[in-house]
Parts: sequence; structure tokens; C-alpha cells
Amino acid sequence: MLYEDGIPTPEDLARINPSAERLSQGPVVIIECFQRIPCDPCHTNCKTGCILPFEDLNDLPRTDDSLCDGCGLCVAACPGLAVFIVDMTSGGEDHAVVQIPWEYLPVPEKGQQVVLTNRVGNAIGRGECLKAIRFRDRTYVLHLRVPAELAMEARGISRAVLTRA
Repeated sequence: MLYEDGIPTPEDLARINPSAERLSQGPVVIIECFQRIPCDPCHTNCKTGCILPFEDLNDLPRTDDSLCDGCGLCVAACPGLAVFIVDMTSGGEDHAVVQIPWEYLPVPEKGQQVVLTNRVGNAIGRGECLKAIRFRDRTYVLHLRVPAELAMEARGISRAVLTRA
């Protein structure tokens, strides 16, 4: 349960996940922010207007998915590491591209194989780092090629594999 362990329930995720139809149209932001707190960097950094203005600074983010171009600025700007981009149309056959925030060293390199983790931190499969982008000295945004069936669950990578010599 979210308020006990920080992990969203399937019901929480169902409220914010884009439709299958929208996922089939290209990159789309997914904001896994479920608590009202004074925060709006996702909106203030969104250059397309996809993340709508907040009526109150404590509001939960709302989106107009049709405006998302997958730039990743909102992923890097979120201090809670709660924003992701999923692109089911990229990555090649049976794969997708997921953008996740990354605040650790080392930063995965292009082509590096990574162990994908879910919201709990459990390993769920393997992916490939396509690139790591850093906007204005903020959090890195990793672009990961993942099996399509894991795109809605892959929300991190294992650091253990990255730190081995």
C-alpha cells in the first residue's frame, strides 16, 4: 500500500497510466506522483504544455498526453524521481524505450547491458542503455531499450551490475 511502503497499488497505477491506444502513438509521460505536496517542477520544465498548470501548488500533476514529445525534461526535473517516459513505438521489434531518472555513479554507458528493476527494486529482466542525458546539471535521464512486456514495470536498474569490475 502506497502510504505504508511507498509502492503504488495496481489501482493507483490504473488511474494514471495512459491507454493502450495512447501508448501505441509514441512517447508519453507517466507521472507516478500520488501525494499532494508543494511541488511543480514537472510542469514548469515541460516545454510542450503536456503537464498542465497547477491550480494549487499542492495539486497532483495532470497531463494532456497528446502534447508529450518524450523530451525527458520533466523526468530530470522531478525531485521525487516519479516521472517516466514510455515509448512503445521505439526500440525495435518486441521492445520499447523507457526513460528513467538516474542519480548514481557510475552512469551507464551507451550499449551497456543493465538489469531492470521494478518499483520494489526486484530484478525483472534485462535491458540496454541507449543513452544517458543530463539537462542543466540535473538528474540524468537514462534511455533504456527494454522488452515491450516490461515497459510499464521497469522503473530502475540494478547498481550492483554497474559497479562490478
